[in-house]
Amino acid sequence: MSLASIQKHATDWVADCPLSTLALALIGAGWLGSYALSFARMLVDLARPGIPLSRFGAKKGAWAVVTGATAGIGRDFALQLAAAGFNVFLASRTTSKLEEIAQEIAAQYPSVQTKIHAIDFSSANADYAGLKQVLDSLDVGVLINNVGKSYDEPTFFQDLPEQDMTDIVEINVNATLKVTKIVVPGMISRKRGLILTVGSFASLIPSPLLAVYSGSKAFVSTWSQALGSELQGTGVEVELLNTYFVVSKLSKIRKSSWMIPTPKTYVRSVLSHIGVRGGAVGQPHISTPYHGHAPVQWVVDHLFSHRFWLNYNRKLHLDIRRRAIRKREREAAKAIKGE
Repeated sequence: MSLASIQKHATDWVADCPLSTLALALIGAGWLGSYALSFARMLVDLARPGIPLSRFGAKKGAWAVVTGATAGIGRDFALQLAAAGFNVFLASRTTSKLEEIAQEIAAQYPSVQTKIHAIDFSSANADYAGLKQVLDSLDVGVLINNVGKSYDEPTFFQDLPEQDMTDIVEINVNATLKVTKIVVPGMISRKRGLILTVGSFASLIPSPLLAVYSGSKAFVSTWSQALGSELQGTGVEVELLNTYFVVSKLSKIRKSSWMIPTPKTYVRSVLSHIGVRGGAVGQPHISTPYHGHAPVQWVVDHLFSHRFWLNYNRKLHLDIRRRAIRKREREAAKAIKGE
């Protein structure tokens, strides 16, 4: 078919096509085009390098503060920030575990200084004044708000133990606010700083049977965006890390995959993509930098309805709950037989 013939067919189709049909076709093409452009922006964003850590004081004597630093994502943030040239301040509940990770850092990176500070972030009476006194004397370049608590298993809100509810809010919300408030003034005065707060996909779509945890992560997400906007122009970068599943004690997942990285792989991706939105394309002060998580957020943000994802989460967590109950029943039966 010649070019002239193709042009004639196109002209005839437009001439015969009702204006309403043509308008709907153009709208549909525009809608699909915007989705394609958004997905392409995500891929391009993931391919570009992030802000270098040297901007925040790496290899210049600055300190990185890591909360919940003794296991999982927090432990790997501590190790990789030490490798990048930061002195590392480790804050968590158990002194012996803090000493263990501090010794590991000292053995691998002899030039890096470490300090440990035992603090129970679940306590409303935690000694934040003592923590402030120590941190005020340090050049803090990076803060990793990693400490967090979730449910032992999906549970209906009315059945959640009062202490668990209190601990989740105290750790996920109050500890994050209080530690950040301690370090922000110094960062502003030095005109540089990086605040990374580990978030969750539970903030994207509410998670039934994880209601308090989901709500705490939604709070931290909103707060991070507001704080990031407040600190624009000060030299302090704020990012909420939208995190899907990672192999950890908190997630109870032991086997890694392309979509579920180890803490080491996840942290490496985060630190090499500072300032990169990734899956959170177009969302200020939110980042989903890991390549296996970014497309998942894009799908949640762009495909199907909010109701669909809410119902999906409900079914998912009901299923996890049923399996957890059956496992407990099997273990109880085995224990009885063993007596």
